[in-house]
Amino acid sequence: MPLASHRFAHGFTGACMMGLALASACDIAEARSALLDRPPLPAMGPSLRKTVAFATSEQAGTIIIRKDEKALYLVTSQGQALRYQISVGRDGFGWTGTVKVGAKTEWPEWRPPKEMRARQPELPAMVPAGPYNPLGARALYLSRDGRDTLYRIHGTNDPKGVGFDGTSGCFRLTNTDVIDLFKRVAVGAKVVVE
Repeated sequence: MPLASHRFAHGFTGACMMGLALASACDIAEARSALLDRPPLPAMGPSLRKTVAFATSEQAGTIIIRKDEKALYLVTSQGQALRYQISVGRDGFGWTGTVKVGAKTEWPEWRPPKEMRARQPELPAMVPAGPYNPLGARALYLSRDGRDTLYRIHGTNDPKGVGFDGTSGCFRLTNTDVIDLFKRVAVGAKVVVE
């Protein structure tokens, strides 16, 4: 390679490297700015879980939801369960019955059902997965006869959002508790809503 061509190639390579460094610095500055503009990450919330005496004929691994108590019980052994404080469906949105855990998802995306969007047209069609999603850190999807019921047992990014009648039929736990429950419950587990 002639000397002049070598100098040009070397200079061009150096300029490209400098350009990449500047572009990377700009990208980092933009990313940092975007992070600073976001609201603070939501708290995971306290654990409201307790081991309790619990009389039932259901097998270990079964979830029993007692809406009036705003409590979800995970049967752990004969005569014992883990009790989690939950929020339940507000007036007109409560339901009872037996379903199964059809699927489980970490950091789920949220797609409000069309009925919910008809009541609240300001809702987006989809909220991407992540810490700002209203389903929180984990979701257990409830199904009946192999079909999704559109109801979930899920977390919340608002730890004060647990312990009352306030959902559209789902069951809400703190993120700390839903992560614990998620680890303990298998897909296919029986869920009894009373």
